[in-house]
Amino acid sequence: MMAMRLARPAFLIDINGAADLQGIEVAAETITLGAAVRQRQIERDASLAARLPLLGKALRWVGHAQTRNRGTLGGSIVHADPSAELPLAACVLDATLLLRDTTGETEMPAREFMLAPMVVAIAPEQCLAAIRFPAWTEARSGCAFDEVSLRHGDFAIVGAAAQLALDASGKCVRASLGTSSAPIPQAHAKIAQRLVGTALDDATIADAAADVARAVEPDADLHGSADYRRHLAGVLAKRVLVAARDEARGRR
Repeated sequence: MMAMRLARPAFLIDINGAADLQGIEVAAETITLGAAVRQRQIERDASLAARLPLLGKALRWVGHAQTRNRGTLGGSIVHADPSAELPLAACVLDATLLLRDTTGETEMPAREFMLAPMVVAIAPEQCLAAIRFPAWTEARSGCAFDEVSLRHGDFAIVGAAAQLALDASGKCVRASLGTSSAPIPQAHAKIAQRLVGTALDDATIADAAADVARAVEPDADLHGSADYRRHLAGVLAKRVLVAARDEARGRR
């Protein structure tokens, strides 16, 4: 934001030494990551790869190795670039953000945190301390992340993510889906819920993807018109749903 002249702070405070912002806690029902955990650390953590695979798949699209060595999970979420990958992953995974100030801690759903491009619901005296993700415990689950950008490592023109869980018969028992084609990342909860109870056949997925394309209200810029972004949202929604379904089917 400083490079783009969107922020001109009088002081910079280095919070890297705050131990409370660094931890990784993997429990039975939740995974909690400190806001200052490096993106590269998340990529290399085997327990997170097993319990929070969508986050790892999203990170493959984030910048380059050099930026992920320095970039943090919390920094990306608070920055709230609408085309960034980690805010989208947090919304799709229905993460809870822990905001801290001198009076205590407040919890806020990630889906309510991002209000507009680079505008979030955080008070001036608050700091994002940690991000808590609910663990998916279903044996047969799959996830996928995909995007279209000018070059690999650039911010996405449109991104999409999905996570699905199946029962023993192959029917969907849990679903989450989102896109980043709008001014803020969107988790399409109602569309995802309609997938629950279905066999996730190609026609059902195609209908859901078409609903996503109708639901988004993207902005236009020099990289693409609103209609183009709307089309991409439907294409990528279908692509990630198919990939997540196929991965889940391969786990028995």
